[in-house]
Amino acid sequence: MRNTVHVLVFDGFADWQVALALSEIRRPGDWEVRTVGFTREPVMSMSGLQVLPDEGVNELDVDAVALLILPGGHLWRPTRMDQVAAMARRVHAAGAPVAAIDEGVLAVAHAGLIDRCRHTGNWAGQLRREVPGYAGHDQYDANVLAVSDGGVITASHLGSIEFAREIIHTLDLYSRSDREYWYRLFKHAVPPPWFPGVAVETIKAA
Repeated sequence: MRNTVHVLVFDGFADWQVALALSEIRRPGDWEVRTVGFTREPVMSMSGLQVLPDEGVNELDVDAVALLILPGGHLWRPTRMDQVAAMARRVHAAGAPVAAIDEGVLAVAHAGLIDRCRHTGNWAGQLRREVPGYAGHDQYDANVLAVSDGGVITASHLGSIEFAREIIHTLDLYSRSDREYWYRLFKHAVPPPWFPGVAVETIKAA
């Protein structure tokens, strides 16, 4: 049963880029979140949080993965990129979506998962420079902070809220209207109409 969301963790991973999405995934109580490391040794995030991976990259059961999340970070290395790209390809081929933000987008590009689908990232030139063989130039959308297409979610390092929104939509969390209220709240500080003291006119004006 695909009820587990896996998130890659490694020394220097950008924890804040995935924190909002993970909190919303866990809120309903229907999804399990597990961390995947290159080994099972503890890692330190960019914010200084120590995380003990639940499993290693080579232990991942792709048939149990509902979504694989790849955060950004400053310590991506070519050897690690190959491992992550291979994992992303296996997950995607098994029918589960892959969500990547910031340098995580390099991994899905390296895996060839965004050559034929609409995607975004930090900037188009980064993909051309960092990923030999990247062939998705015509599919790159510089006008969005996050986008979902072809079973792959991609996001700029500036788009953690949009990244979370795409993940919420992909996992079908909340109703369509609640997802919109959620985005307005976190992106524009516009509270939903059921918040105490909030008039419906305030929401309409926004």
